[in-house]
Amino acid sequence: MADDQQDTFDVIVIGGGAVGENAADRAGRTGLSVALVESALVGGECSYWACMPSKALLRPGAALEAARTAPGAGAAVTGDVDVAATFARRDAVASNWDDSGQADWVDGAGIALLRGHARFTGSRALTVTGDDGERAVTARHAVIVATGSSAAVPPIDGLAAAKPWTSREATSAQHVPARLVVLGGGVVGVEMATAFADFGSAVTLVVRGDRLLPAAEPFAAEAVADALRARGVTILFGAEARSVERDDDGVHVDLGGSTLDADEILVATGRRPRTEDLGLDAIGLTPGKAIDVDDALAATGADGGWLFAVGDATGRTGTTHQGKYDARVAGDVVAARFGDDEDARAAEAAAGPWSRYRATADEAAVPQVVFTRPEVAWVGHTESSAREAGIDVRVVPYDLANVAGASVLSPDYAGKAQLVLDDARGVIVGATFVGPEVAEMLHAATIAVVGEVPLSRLWHAVPAYPTVSEVWLRFGEAAGL
Repeated sequence: MADDQQDTFDVIVIGGGAVGENAADRAGRTGLSVALVESALVGGECSYWACMPSKALLRPGAALEAARTAPGAGAAVTGDVDVAATFARRDAVASNWDDSGQADWVDGAGIALLRGHARFTGSRALTVTGDDGERAVTARHAVIVATGSSAAVPPIDGLAAAKPWTSREATSAQHVPARLVVLGGGVVGVEMATAFADFGSAVTLVVRGDRLLPAAEPFAAEAVADALRARGVTILFGAEARSVERDDDGVHVDLGGSTLDADEILVATGRRPRTEDLGLDAIGLTPGKAIDVDDALAATGADGGWLFAVGDATGRTGTTHQGKYDARVAGDVVAARFGDDEDARAAEAAAGPWSRYRATADEAAVPQVVFTRPEVAWVGHTESSAREAGIDVRVVPYDLANVAGASVLSPDYAGKAQLVLDDARGVIVGATFVGPEVAEMLHAATIAVVGEVPLSRLWHAVPAYPTVSEVWLRFGEAAGL
């Protein structure tokens, strides 16, 4: 059992979400004492208000659509999504917002759990303010910031007073609004538009730009937009909320010439690092800003080499899986630099790119999945970002409907895949998949990008037949092999 009564630890991790848990676990593997500070629920955003509950909300609609499009199964589908059952399952997936299981894991891992809000008072020094008052704690060697991010609510006149939903309220909702306005066309916006359209809401997406999912390939964004419209979602491109008002009749959104009336408004316009109230000014950093780090996740703006940051707090990544990757790297670096394992210390000191002690994938191989229908999954560069990076680009597209495995899934299967090749080296630097359940196809592409495997070598990785993964054979053919 961890001793959480002491005031000095070798390592202190601020933020007890999935990212912080990973960092704390890895940091303690060479005998260092570790404390984990959390002011809310252990397990963090992903467990209770993001990844897990959102996917539980989206899964029934996806399952119904898969059944409806499979000959021999469609006739058995006679209804729509059971909202009450979906919410009940979401509640279970979110552990009914009870973190006792996660707290038990922390204790079992030998990590001290400090409940409260942490603020820096100086180098390696913190105060933790909780229900029992204020407590001063010190790290002998390192502090790792893993505080994640929070929804960014833009300064639109009347918006804050209108009590808008953010991703937290949307994923934990206990009712379905008849009319829902969503501000923003990114991942949260399109996923929640999909879910609430499944539940029967009349959804309107308000998007400042001219497309959805600006980080994805344009063809992927178009496929999602077409599918949302087919489900009755209204998408307003080039639109911007000028003011918002809530009264007894609902929420009214002024678009500068027209007004949208709704029962709820969801703000999905982006996220910001949760660093505004950490006392960063006490250690020479700027509150509210991302903490700049190197590939070892050590803060570049702090003296002494004791401060590390991971996940959303760095501004480098915006997904739980990539944040956990950062956490594994940072935890291993801290364990090696300050622990008792001389071999680990030497290995970390000599580490180069793609070592377990360097977060190289943050630059070159970040995977992303959007659980809309169709799903969108990509890794590494898009065509546009590769060209901006000066890569000798060749694009290899393929219609997934032409793969035998797709026709087995549904005669109406629709999807597209695309590779981005560094033609000079003959290696894949990016891949995008759009279609039903393509999330499960992404890791093969991630391995190819991370491993910088030549396409000529991938030609010998024979895909099973009949699967949608046979697209890898077709990619090779389309590339001239």
